[in-house]
Amino acid sequence: MSRGGRHAYAALSVFAAGALVLTGCSKGGSDASDNDKKDQENAKSQQSSIKFGDASDSNGPAAAVAGAKSGGTMEVLQRDSFAHLDPGQIYVSDEMALSQLIHRGLTGYKATGTDGKGHEVVGDLATDSGTTTDGGKTWKYTLKDGLKFANGTPITSTDVRQTFERLFAPFINQGPSYIQQWLADSSGADYRKLLPDGPYKGKHLPATVLDTPDEKTVVFKFKSPHPDLPYALAMAGYSVVSAKGDTKEKYDKAPVTTGPYKIQSFKSGKSMVLVKNTNWDPKTDPIRNQYVDQWDFTFNQQFEQSTKALLADSGADATGISLSNQVDAGNLSSVLKDPKMKSRTISGYQPYVGQMNINMSKPELKDIKVRQAIAYALPITPFIRAFGGTDAMEVAGGFLSPTVSGYDAKFDPFGKKKKPAGDPAKAKKLLEEAGKLNMKLTFGYTNTPEGQQYSTAMAAGLKKAGFDVQRQEIPAETYYDQVSKLDNQFDIFHTAWGADWPSASTVIPPLYDGRGIAEGAQNYSQVNDAHVNSEIDRINKITDPVKAAAAWEQVDQYLLTKVVNAVPTAYYKQTQIAGSKVGGFVYDDVIGGVDPRRLFIK
Repeated sequence: MSRGGRHAYAALSVFAAGALVLTGCSKGGSDASDNDKKDQENAKSQQSSIKFGDASDSNGPAAAVAGAKSGGTMEVLQRDSFAHLDPGQIYVSDEMALSQLIHRGLTGYKATGTDGKGHEVVGDLATDSGTTTDGGKTWKYTLKDGLKFANGTPITSTDVRQTFERLFAPFINQGPSYIQQWLADSSGADYRKLLPDGPYKGKHLPATVLDTPDEKTVVFKFKSPHPDLPYALAMAGYSVVSAKGDTKEKYDKAPVTTGPYKIQSFKSGKSMVLVKNTNWDPKTDPIRNQYVDQWDFTFNQQFEQSTKALLADSGADATGISLSNQVDAGNLSSVLKDPKMKSRTISGYQPYVGQMNINMSKPELKDIKVRQAIAYALPITPFIRAFGGTDAMEVAGGFLSPTVSGYDAKFDPFGKKKKPAGDPAKAKKLLEEAGKLNMKLTFGYTNTPEGQQYSTAMAAGLKKAGFDVQRQEIPAETYYDQVSKLDNQFDIFHTAWGADWPSASTVIPPLYDGRGIAEGAQNYSQVNDAHVNSEIDRINKITDPVKAAAAWEQVDQYLLTKVVNAVPTAYYKQTQIAGSKVGGFVYDDVIGGVDPRRLFIK
């Protein structure tokens, strides 16, 4: 999950426990903190299961924030504009953060404390987190009374049916696919065969799969048990869509919202204004508050720009935040050390793992020795330095983060933790053995200052090993849309992914199931390995979470030693700041950044 990474359980990155100092190289801008124990505890806490709440837990209104008051305008400085507003297309962290304000689903994550660390899954539009009497094959949900879309129309089971049936249509290709696969009892992209055109040609899912017997009841029926459904339904990608207001592709720029705010205006790449949704009833919502009158978003604000503006703390910037921008690399260390900034700073660890994808669809990359050469040659130091050094990231060993059960801290197949600057000599030898010296590599990178910086230095490291590297920039706003195209022109490109809930089942299958290779899907490296595919099917049937976690880690290790379809780069940490007049400023572990549902103007 984020752009920066993708996911719904938490978002954008994780600072792994231990090994916080990069050995034998420049740390790139900041010194590691002394909070190793705290880091370990944070990572472990995110591995823990989040309980499913009952009807009493699902009642609104949301708990009041201490000292909060209503009114005022919140300035929001964002680097990237929002490529998608249609819930079915949302699967990146900045859009998921926005969705906390404008979209609602059947379930959601409710904070159980004031520090952003404790959560439970509760009924959001539904009266509870769901009921099952057969181990997770059948799940029943009942809609609350008094629910309305922002345009005043009631929310009924017809809208919920539309929400899920439209996900089978070809134009929905950027969001999660868990529930579609579960309904179709299939892996990969085969789920679309169940309802190829969605509901748009008059066909519907049968009642044996999705039943809506009355206006308030929704029943999901799976052939196999899926006890994680309440987690999945809490994802932004499964927020409810208006059946009457569904404009198909056009819905992506002008959705009918359900949250406490609605979109007054949206100028892609420039600005967005959110205002209060007067048809949102706080009595139905146990998750969100509605303190701020208006949210003014400005896009194209790079990390350095937004940091400087918020540090200056004057005018509108005093009531300013960013949902996604982190403190830039140049200011990160000083911000963290400044006691005056403590009350205006939040930091947290996220389950994202960065990876440099190797495009397995390219004929010249079929040779495993070439892929191994890329893996050994690739320097990780420039990537970490670009985002602020070891205060911001840690070198990754595998594809699973420290916040996911099954993580093995000792796994480091390419020796990156010991040699984060890469091993060009070993890489060059492999390239010579493959007879591919001076082989051309097209390196796609995001056109941000950080992307410019790390791609230039990473390309230089690959050139030392004997590659002819050609860098090609990609607009940040549409970066994931571009790299998820099946016929994209890039040989290597960086992405990041975080668990959608605390299980590797939300990492390995979406990223590495060869049957999931499709336009817009998340198998970015287009890897299709028979052993991996069969293991995904086998492990998905393991009901013991401890045994399943160990099995997923074995797949992680197989991918990186026998396949080499990507190179892990870093585990992330997010540090954000706010203006001095911003209240309720808390880092939320599930959102993976500032919790906008608590914010108010002092």
